[in-house]
Amino acid sequence: MSRRAAQQTRSRRAGTPDLAGRIAARTAKVGIIGLGYVGLPLACLFAEKGFKVTGFDIDPKKIDVLSAGRSYIKHIPAGRIRPLVKAKYLAASGDFAGLKQMDAIIICVPTPLTRFREPDLRFIVTTGEEVVRHLRKGQIVVLESSTYPGTTTEVLKPILERGGLKSGRDFHLAYSPEREDPGNETYGTAAIPKVIGGDGAKALKLAKALYDGVVVKTVPVSSPETAEAIKLTENIFRAVNIAMVNELKVIFDAMGIDVWEVIEAAKTKPFGYMPFYPGPGLGGHCIPIDPFYLTWKARAFGINTRFIELAGEINTLMPRYVVGRLAEALNAHAGRALKKAKILMIGLAYKKNVDDMRESPSLTLIGMLEEAGAVVEYHDPFISRVKPSREHGHLTDRRSVPLTAKRIAAADAVLIVTDHDNVDYQRIGKHARLVVDTRNAMEKSKARGRRIVKA
Repeated sequence: MSRRAAQQTRSRRAGTPDLAGRIAARTAKVGIIGLGYVGLPLACLFAEKGFKVTGFDIDPKKIDVLSAGRSYIKHIPAGRIRPLVKAKYLAASGDFAGLKQMDAIIICVPTPLTRFREPDLRFIVTTGEEVVRHLRKGQIVVLESSTYPGTTTEVLKPILERGGLKSGRDFHLAYSPEREDPGNETYGTAAIPKVIGGDGAKALKLAKALYDGVVVKTVPVSSPETAEAIKLTENIFRAVNIAMVNELKVIFDAMGIDVWEVIEAAKTKPFGYMPFYPGPGLGGHCIPIDPFYLTWKARAFGINTRFIELAGEINTLMPRYVVGRLAEALNAHAGRALKKAKILMIGLAYKKNVDDMRESPSLTLIGMLEEAGAVVEYHDPFISRVKPSREHGHLTDRRSVPLTAKRIAAADAVLIVTDHDNVDYQRIGKHARLVVDTRNAMEKSKARGRRIVKA
């Protein structure tokens, strides 16, 4: 055997040079596990950049929809998916044996909380157990799921090494936190810098090369633990500041001061201030959950995260505040109690212009209102029916109602929870007997009405 051939053989055994070359040439096959709000746009992005991508998911409905070139997420149109499937750059599969053919495996599975607000890593664990069955030398595995510092190396790595392969020697492991903002038309996946922490220098180099091919910028950091901490820091920053303005809303309301007017004027200061906005409670998969991942981990070091937990407590109590304001408004303007009152709720999604209802405060509000004896209907132009959820299973298959003048007028109160842009607020203002607005949507749309109460 020639010296060059021997070097090539050693390179193939080591995995790194061959994989780096395939990444550079875009011949590396990319497998993405979890085709939800994080995994699907990432799969589309890699496919659009010339990589052959296979998305893996345990939901056969998602596999069927994607294989037919259609979409199940509102802000990812079928027109983006169809040409990628047709050109065979994007495929979907429920057969995880196909992971063995992948050069890069990216894990984008949920990381919820238990009912006791402790990390629930079962999806990461079961995914790791599936990956190790098909893991081979030379692959890189990247975890993107939001989690506490130490998950990649303390939880996922030991699972992947059960088959006898070692991280840094036989395969490579990294963590790169997802930074998706569903519905954000300015910052899509490709435009958001990617933080990367590798389990060793080779893993970091390979992960950086992989993401360099698809995003505007990569930000390498010293370890997976640092990358995991960065993700939590970003979302805790938002959670704490939202809690602050939610508390200010309650205080200023008692003083007869409009918090929205305060924020609009305050943000004219060109330094030292960043606007955050109050609401009916936190939603989505990150901000309501990530702070509790850090508080749980901090307890292992004997540290109490009082500031973070206080913010979580304030945000968690906001739906109760909204219900209280609604009850007060009904009594003051209609002379009636919440019991048997007809409430038309606007918005089921956790944020405007998306079809994502994960951890939405709307679900909590429906439950609280109905427990108080109110009759609740909802209208959401993006969510035609309530999908199954762990905490609100009794609402499954509840249907969105049309936003007609007759239905608005029949309600004792219209409760605006999500400020979708394509809702006719003028119609609401014209026909509603009472509007309780948690998003300042009526004022922002310049809608007028007889009775509008901010909550």
